[in-house]
Amino acid sequence: MTAASEEVRVIEAAAPPTRFARGWHCLGLADSFKDGEPHEIEAFGTRLVVFQGQDDGELHVLNAYCPHMGGNLAQGTVKGDAVACPFHDWRWSGNGRCAGIPYARRVPPRARTRAWTAVEENKQLFVWNDPEGNPPPHGVTVPRIEGAFSDEWSDWSWNALRVENSNCREIVDNVVDMAHFFYVHYCFPTYFKNVFEGHTATQYMESSPRGDVDLGTLSTEGVLRSDASYHGPSYMIDYMWSDVGADVDMESVLINCHYPIDSDSFMLMYGAIVKKMPGMTDEQAAEAARLTSDGLAVGFEQDVHIWKNKTRIDNPLLSEEDGPVYQLRRWYEQFYVNAGDVKDEMTQRFEFEIDTARATEAWQREVDENVARHRSEG
Repeated sequence: MTAASEEVRVIEAAAPPTRFARGWHCLGLADSFKDGEPHEIEAFGTRLVVFQGQDDGELHVLNAYCPHMGGNLAQGTVKGDAVACPFHDWRWSGNGRCAGIPYARRVPPRARTRAWTAVEENKQLFVWNDPEGNPPPHGVTVPRIEGAFSDEWSDWSWNALRVENSNCREIVDNVVDMAHFFYVHYCFPTYFKNVFEGHTATQYMESSPRGDVDLGTLSTEGVLRSDASYHGPSYMIDYMWSDVGADVDMESVLINCHYPIDSDSFMLMYGAIVKKMPGMTDEQAAEAARLTSDGLAVGFEQDVHIWKNKTRIDNPLLSEEDGPVYQLRRWYEQFYVNAGDVKDEMTQRFEFEIDTARATEAWQREVDENVARHRSEG
């Protein structure tokens, strides 16, 4: 045995980046901010305030701390199309300009705070983050989900989970991680392919239930087909078709999104809408969406447990069936460098399909052995 063959693999892990990804980030369902009150969001290493103008009806996002004396605008009140600081009542409009100081003769000409570029899409609120301060480039938009605006679909079922001691890269790694779906999420991948191009990273997967794990009401039957794409660094749209029998598929759209709180924590959000099947009432569709979202909750709780107990690793040791981890991370890097430093290798089209034959054969043996053992013990 040579010295090289006895070499021990040493994990390499640089500190998580202190820079936050360039791109659109979802802050949640738009309606949750439309109650006439200012809302505080801890994100991008600071605090933001979200409020709806009383006259224009638009959602605005500003830095939360008042440039006058540092009061927290999220603790203030909405007055017209401005948010008023609770400390001295300085009013700040949605464009970041001071709209008035009740006790002052004039507003200082330099009285401005940061206004974040914000849009509503899919009944959700998004803000644009760019460390260089540039606006969104042409063509980099949030894709429209037609079902979100159709009476043939349910409303959003939505959840949020704060994840501490973990970096955003952990969740994005799941795009290429075929094997973890079997061991962590108890499903049986039979087809798995990735395509990266431009600012989009897609995972195509077909799976079925394991058969040896009882998931209760969250269990599904038949084949599940999933086309899941990250559009930018943090917003994934997952179109899913579930075989529910009699050549009928249940169609749903899942959202998996997050925004960074600081370099070592992030807010994870997820939700679902379901297309109404023939004869399905609004209540039944809402319940189906809730159950789908509950299934996401279980899966993400399993992921979070892993993330909190693993170490960051920049040089993972991979087998052929582990998927294009390094290629995905090269794609992901484009959001953490200046726009002028984005290289072709980060955005050029890349495709990789995993040969699942060996994995499915081994996994089927494991499932069969577990089922036989359960029967003998039962």
